[in-house]
Amino acid sequence: MDPVRRFERPFLRRPRAVVAFEGWNDACDAASGALRHLLERWGADRPFAAIEPEEFFDFQEHRPTVSVLDGTIESMVWPETRFYAISRPDLDHDLVVVVGDEPTFRWKTFARTVTAVLADCGVESATMLGAYIGSVTHSTPVPLSGVATVLSNLDGTGLPPTDYQGPTGIIAVLSEACREAGIQATSIWAGTPHYLAANANPMAMRALLRKAGQIVGFAGDSEELQALEADFILQVDEAVAESDDLAEYVREIAENDRSLDPGKSGELFDEIERFLKDV
Repeated sequence: MDPVRRFERPFLRRPRAVVAFEGWNDACDAASGALRHLLERWGADRPFAAIEPEEFFDFQEHRPTVSVLDGTIESMVWPETRFYAISRPDLDHDLVVVVGDEPTFRWKTFARTVTAVLADCGVESATMLGAYIGSVTHSTPVPLSGVATVLSNLDGTGLPPTDYQGPTGIIAVLSEACREAGIQATSIWAGTPHYLAANANPMAMRALLRKAGQIVGFAGDSEELQALEADFILQVDEAVAESDDLAEYVREIAENDRSLDPGKSGELFDEIERFLKDV
């Protein structure tokens, strides 16, 4: 059975795709949060297609959520991958936005299913968003790096290429599936402070959207994101000022580009998390 459920077939002109998945690729909800913000800003609330989750998810890990009102089930939300069409009449191309959860099973089949939907829409290129936990601070610009199926795809993006060997997430698998299908794929990666790992990070969201907008062709920044970022920095600055140890920790990361003793840092992470939950 085809796992793709199609609600309509939009007319798209030379579309480009922007993609993000929650999960391992999505530190501090930066990638998925960025695209959720974008969809809300554009008023896109009806996907034109979705991938049914039955074949790809362990529902004990990715449980559906239910809405109950007065004892009656109003809705059930499953961990679907959803495709949204964005018309851009002011430009020579439209957009496809893809959001979902990183699957549990059959990654190669899942990635090829996503790519098949993109190819069926005529998507020419896919830009994927990701974020990782790193030894960076909130007081410096968000570091961005790039990965592409062809190195020349990074030309003109301002993204330094990254070197990495190790475990990977669905973004890399999807990039390979795009290569197989002849779709150019580029991923943008944002570094987020490890002492803020438990908090959504609007700094990284804004940095990812601004760079994706430059590459794909849309206004990635917004006054709302700027305000969220400013408020976030203010709250973290206040939390750091409350603790001499935490202030010293952040200062040492900035100066030496390294983290401190994991045992000590764990206590500091708990401290800053408690502070941010209380504000």
